[in-house]
Amino acid sequence: MSDTAPSPLETLSSALADIVALVSPSVVGVESTRSRSSGFVWRPNLVVTADEALAEEGGITVTVTGGARHAATIVGRDASTDVALLRVEGAALPAVTLRTLPLRAGELALAVGADALALWGVVAAAGPSWHSMRGGEIDARIELDVRLRRHAEGGLTLDARGWAFGMAVFGPRRRTLVIPAATIDRVATQLERNGRIPRGYLGLGLQPVRAEDDGAAGAIIISVDKNGPGAGAGLHQGDVVVSWDGEPLSDVAALLRALGPDSIGRSVAIGLRRGGAPLQLTLTVGERPQA
Repeated sequence: MSDTAPSPLETLSSALADIVALVSPSVVGVESTRSRSSGFVWRPNLVVTADEALAEEGGITVTVTGGARHAATIVGRDASTDVALLRVEGAALPAVTLRTLPLRAGELALAVGADALALWGVVAAAGPSWHSMRGGEIDARIELDVRLRRHAEGGLTLDARGWAFGMAVFGPRRRTLVIPAATIDRVATQLERNGRIPRGYLGLGLQPVRAEDDGAAGAIIISVDKNGPGAGAGLHQGDVVVSWDGEPLSDVAALLRALGPDSIGRSVAIGLRRGGAPLQLTLTVGERPQA
């Protein structure tokens, strides 16, 4: 090897720097009340960021490459998939092309946040679709072996070719998870159109409980919306839900995960214990009212 020929490590280093430089104009800083994170330009004037990183109230400012600051408004947000959509006027920024990629554990990956903050590692796990703790459908489970910084949450994730395949967010125990392109495009499109993601609604307040005899899981009804689907189906305060759609209830979280957009209008068989006696009722899932 001659003295002028770059080493493989130099070549890799240069390639990574080129990828970061190329995508950085599309990555922005997002500031809300006592919160600082990242986002990226999904479509002209529209920025996607991590919902959990946004404050519940107060103004939002987007900072672009070069330091210019622009006011932003919330188009819509979906806590179940951790996707929020912002509108930013007066900033002509290049939009990112998101790709649904077949990823394998061990592949090189980059996370790029605001101010050209770059983190790189490997895909630690790549698996099928899953449901978040809040009931959102995530199209692929992707975990990165990257130590994500707080203000980089909501930034882009890229493969070794520089193709963007999702958004970096914090998972349980601060693991770095990726909200994949398919989920972002599906959710952001609905947020742009409707400002919200419809969710199923039972009109019931539930708390987990276990049967004294066999320890089976259930959910006791602690409140009933008199105008909700539960009341219409004849459910009462004090009833214990033990099965949903013919399957034993594993926990309250599993029931909430079943209340996705596709659940609205479905008739579901609900197994109950009322005063210790078994009871079967049919409930038609409604749509959660807007807050």
